[in-house]
Parts: sequence; C-alpha cells; structure tokens
Amino acid sequence: MNDTNVSISVLERLTEEWDALTPEAQKAARYVLENPNDVGVSTVREIAEAANVKPNTFVRMARQVGFEGYEDFRAPFREAIRSGAASFPDRARWLQDIRKSGDLGGLYAEMVEGAIRNVEDTFAGIDSQALNAAAEAIWASRQVFTLGVGVNNANARNFTYLASTGMTQFHAIPRPGSTPVDDLAWADERDVLIAMTYRPYRSEVIEAVRIAREQGLTIISLSDSPASPIIRAADYGFVAAVDTPQFFPSSVSTIALLETLLSFVIAAASDEIVERVKKFHHRRRQLGIYAEDSD
Repeated sequence: MNDTNVSISVLERLTEEWDALTPEAQKAARYVLENPNDVGVSTVREIAEAANVKPNTFVRMARQVGFEGYEDFRAPFREAIRSGAASFPDRARWLQDIRKSGDLGGLYAEMVEGAIRNVEDTFAGIDSQALNAAAEAIWASRQVFTLGVGVNNANARNFTYLASTGMTQFHAIPRPGSTPVDDLAWADERDVLIAMTYRPYRSEVIEAVRIAREQGLTIISLSDSPASPIIRAADYGFVAAVDTPQFFPSSVSTIALLETLLSFVIAAASDEIVERVKKFHHRRRQLGIYAEDSD
C-alpha cells in the first residue's frame, strides 16, 4: 500500500470511530478530516491550536484509532507529503497572465484556479477501489435513487438522465410534488440511494439517508467533508471540493465525480449496456431528434 493510501486509511478509521469519540475529540478529528495536509507539517501543539482543542485531545484521539501517540499518527501523512505530486509551474504562469488581462482578469483567474483545484483535490482523495465497489453495487441493484435538492437537484437529474441512455430504473428524487422520504417509501435492501448535500447541509437529505439506512438500502454519499452526516452514514462516501471565490458552492467537482462514477458503472456492466446505448441513439436519429446524423 503506498503512502497516500495509508494516510487515507487513517482518515477512514477516524470516520469509523467517530461516534465513540468525545465531543472534543470529534473537533480534533473533524480538523484532521478536513485538513489532512496540515497533519504532516504540524506539531501536536500547532495542530491543536488550529483545531481549538488541547494537545492531549489529539494524543487521545490518535490512541483511540490505534496509534501510540500523535507522532505515530502523523507519520503516514508526512510520508504522503514526501512522495507528493509535482508542482504545476506552467499552469501558475498561465494564471498569472490571466490576472493581468483586464479589470475582470483577477476574477476570471480565481474562478479558473478554483475549478481546477476543486477537481484535483477531489480526485486526489478518492479511493478508486471504493468507487468501483460503489459502481458494482449500483449495477447489481434493483433501483437507483439519486437525491439532491437546490442546485444538487439539477446534478442528480443530470446523472439520472445520462444513466437512462443505457439503463432503466434510475430515479432522480424528490419527484415534483413529492418529498425524498415519500419517494423512498417502497425501497429496500435491493436498492441504492445516491445522496448529495454540502454545507449548510440540507435536513431533508440527512433525514432521507437515515430512513434509507433503516430500510436497508446501500447508501452512496457525496459531500464536502468526511465529517458530513451523510458521509458518516454511507456505505460509500466521497468528498468533493466545492470552494469558489463567489457566494455559491461550485458543482464542477460534483459533476466530474458523478460522471466518473457512471463510467465505472458502465465498466462493471454487462455487454448488453453497449447495445442499449447504441439502440437509444439510433432511435433518436430515426425520430429526427439530432440535427446532424453523425456517429
């Protein structure tokens, strides 16, 4: 297992032990989960000050997840930094040039840099094996419910629309005039719920995930923190970076992650899905839906 995977496994152990941690230890764990790069470069006093807890809290937290102390806990994160990715000097120069290009150059550069960083940060933290396991659960399921409210309702519907070109029994919820828990009324252990919410977390999504777990569904969650309530309740949880210079959360990494998940589903699927997609688009051409008949 490489150093990055080792540090990811430590984060997974923190989420698994979350409910057993004291409130102060949860504050420490939340800081680690949301700022893993700080762990490798910070002393116990420095990171405790950043997390607004006492140093002993970090020591106790480290011991609870199987380490002798904070230094042992920090070691995998230090190794991950030593073997980290290369810098991007050409990209940096390009962004600097954009900032000089006019009155809106700075804003444009910030938006571009934020979008690129969000995608990089998201996929740097994704375990491809977990993504593949989630995809196989989707393919093996009876029905898939994709839940998002607000802007994430559009993201859920986009994912469902793309999936429907080759697969059936995908449902974007909440349906018009309904509520998420009503849409899940007859779902059970044969089904999958894909849920997404980002801070401030939407209560109806949290409640739907809770109900889905009680009913035995497999839960795949997308959120902005490993400490998110829907990530901690998920069978497969994936953290998407959504920071932006503007007032709204970015959907770029969410869409990229959903598209990647769907590509994994197709890779896990039978050969039948290829024929379904071809038939779907052939039918559209026959009906004149496409302006140009191109392959």
